[in-house]
Amino acid sequence: MDEREDFQSIMPFLPLFLRSSSLFWQPAVAEFLKCLAKGPLHSKVNSGESFAAAISDMRKEFRLSPLHPSASLGFSRFFDSLMKADASERWFADVVPGLADLLLKLPVLLENHYRNGSICNGKETGLRLLESQQSGIVVMSQELIAALLACAFFCLYPTRNRGSQHLQPINFDHLFLSLYEHDKVHQEHKIKCILHYFERICSDMPTGNVSFERKVLPFKNCQSNIVYPGTDFWSNSTKSLCQLEVHNSGLIEDHCSEALEVDFANKYLGGGALGQGCVQEEIRFMINPELIIGILFSPAMEDNEAIEVVGAERFSNYSGYAASFRFCGDYVDEKSFDTMGRRKTRIVAIDALIHPGKRQYKSECLLRESNKAFCGFFNQQKANLLMKGEDFGPKHDMIIEEGPSTSGHNILTEDLSDSIQGYKRTTSCDTVEKKGNKVDQYSIYEDDGIGVATGNWGCGAFGGDPEVKVVIQWLAASQALRPFMLYYTFGLSSLQKLEEVAQWILSQGWTVGELWNILVEYSTQRFKGETTLGLFNWLLPSLYADDPILGAPSLRSKILSFFCR
Repeated sequence: MDEREDFQSIMPFLPLFLRSSSLFWQPAVAEFLKCLAKGPLHSKVNSGESFAAAISDMRKEFRLSPLHPSASLGFSRFFDSLMKADASERWFADVVPGLADLLLKLPVLLENHYRNGSICNGKETGLRLLESQQSGIVVMSQELIAALLACAFFCLYPTRNRGSQHLQPINFDHLFLSLYEHDKVHQEHKIKCILHYFERICSDMPTGNVSFERKVLPFKNCQSNIVYPGTDFWSNSTKSLCQLEVHNSGLIEDHCSEALEVDFANKYLGGGALGQGCVQEEIRFMINPELIIGILFSPAMEDNEAIEVVGAERFSNYSGYAASFRFCGDYVDEKSFDTMGRRKTRIVAIDALIHPGKRQYKSECLLRESNKAFCGFFNQQKANLLMKGEDFGPKHDMIIEEGPSTSGHNILTEDLSDSIQGYKRTTSCDTVEKKGNKVDQYSIYEDDGIGVATGNWGCGAFGGDPEVKVVIQWLAASQALRPFMLYYTFGLSSLQKLEEVAQWILSQGWTVGELWNILVEYSTQRFKGETTLGLFNWLLPSLYADDPILGAPSLRSKILSFFCR
């Protein structure tokens, strides 16, 4: 491999080593795992305290520090105090041996993953770092993901160099450390979700696939279909606004339509999922634990990036939010599968500005948020449709360029690389061929008719203006040619008029460009202190005709004259 391939390799971040073109556990670690796989009578690991000691012993073989004392005490607290005695006994008798056995299979699962991998739509799909500013996709089986997550539960991943690559910690030690040091009930229930997932996969291993895609709107021409939009692009867009359906109750993950579900993300995928966090993103990572493995290979997102995950299975029911979060038992995911073997659950992580305050009304912040949402919502394969027609011309600063897609790099030994290189594109990714054997294939992108399901993205703890954020997401979904947007208000009082406002706007037949210009006009006034009204009150004084100020004819005339100029 050349230096570039070596840099992109996931190998430095895995606890395995190479010998004779094959992957192995270190011999001492393999013996530990074999011992655990035989059960507690053989391994003597039958409590949280002894399990933490076993983890520390294995970590020493990787020259990692022993578990932090608070993490060890967290394991002990959960399994020896919080978990009922009979449940703890079953866990160490059945689940820990099952996880150890799964870890022993990890080298073979990874080797098969690379040997049986493929290239689709010009993109390599093998496990590797999804590096910043490089679009790419990783597709893995649920079994491989389960083994990689078991490795995180056993806290065996190397910690060196993760920070320099803008990667969050992936081991679960901080999850248990936080349980001990902060003694929060919601932390206990986060762990219950994770343990329930492991119980499920040990009794019945799922057989589907999950994909993780880094989506990028490049800042400059670099063999991509779409370049980061400027304000002129949004201002001049003639795309029609999509339908907006308002839900004042319910949850994004419970919607019944096929839609791209928005993860109100931290720029570091998963946010505080493996720490103390327990809001929208962290909760989603607990009930769909396969999302967690994206932390292993997904560096922090920049302003022009998003991460889309397709196929993550849901395993848990829950109630509450933040401190009131509670695990509520098993969930059977009945979503159907696409031709790639992925559940039709599409989750897109987009990170909003944090505590933007008054600056969120500046044009550069409006642009940043609109482009971030657009990056998450658009389908790269529809790039030409997104831009062709009267939307595109010299007056716009968004660029279309035909060219080959950038592809990833293979990351194991030359022998395994040769296995992957045996594949070649034969058609438009309907079929791939390996050393004469045809393999039925698929298209990565199957989202015709798929809308967006979202809510108060970037609001709450992040401090965004809910009314502005609704419009930004609506603009982005419409420009991305999504047919509809489902919006969950979570009962937020400032959004009580959202349905009326949306229906009024749709009745006017406004385009994306026209609504963008209105948003900019309002935001400019808000930034300058020329108005203190919320966007909806400012926009539709006719809805507030009984109010002597908001229903004033002069203000209403000003708004209408603005639309007509």
